Amino acid sequence: MHPSLNHHLGTRKYFHSGNLKLSYLDFGGDSQDVLLLLHGHMNDARTFSTFAAAMQDYRVIGLDQRGHGWSEHPSDKDYSRESYVNDILAIIRGELGGQPVTILGHSLGGINAYQFAARYPELVKAVIVEDVGAEINGDLSFAGTLPERSASFQELRESLVRVGLRAIDYFSESVFEDEKGWGFRTDLRGMPFSQQNCNGSWWDDWLASTCPILLIHGKKSFVIDVAQAELMASRRPNTKRELFTECGHDIHSTDPEGYRRVVRSFLEEVL
Repeated sequence: MHPSLNHHLGTRKYFHSGNLKLSYLDFGGDSQDVLLLLHGHMNDARTFSTFAAAMQDYRVIGLDQRGHGWSEHPSDKDYSRESYVNDILAIIRGELGGQPVTILGHSLGGINAYQFAARYPELVKAVIVEDVGAEINGDLSFAGTLPERSASFQELRESLVRVGLRAIDYFSESVFEDEKGWGFRTDLRGMPFSQQNCNGSWWDDWLASTCPILLIHGKKSFVIDVAQAELMASRRPNTKRELFTECGHDIHSTDPEGYRRVVRSFLEEVL
């Protein structure tokens, strides 16, 4: 394999958080500054491959969060807020030398990032939150109705269309094929529980940390509206907001260059 291609894919590694075996991609990078990437629901670290390849002046790490990607699915459907936060603590302490890192999180990853910063401020230099609010009211019950396997990739995509999903490309990023057919590399039955635990008002957590935060959001997002994003930025000191007028929920996939530009400029300012 061409070395730069291999670099782009990252090196797959494993560690334990409690009794759960979790996985991450080490995308390399020549720096003491660690950028820890947290994907959204029904995705995995690979969603950030292009972004990671362009950020090699940082050490870039992409975690497959519990129940996603190559990480194990908790048998008891434990997708509590505490468990997601503890997983971040486990990777920072166990794999990254316990030093303060910068955390970038999309959606589920964004809540996890700002809640982690509220609880472990000494381990966080800065946070980038992509398209998620302080007040969350989402519904992933459709995930529990999706087939475990589909006969073809096309059929799998059609199952997403049938349940009324808009971000088909985003949700079909994390799929695989085995001898039984095409499926999602996600704990489909666990996702509704994970979303229920995300729902609620998290203003206390949002306002608890003092590190620099960049809030990136899409004007066409179905997850956070412009008014809430404005309120989040105005209520919390040391917060910068970037609105992508042409984007919906997954900005890093739909406008990768613009996304990289605002993230880079923020990091150069605060680190």
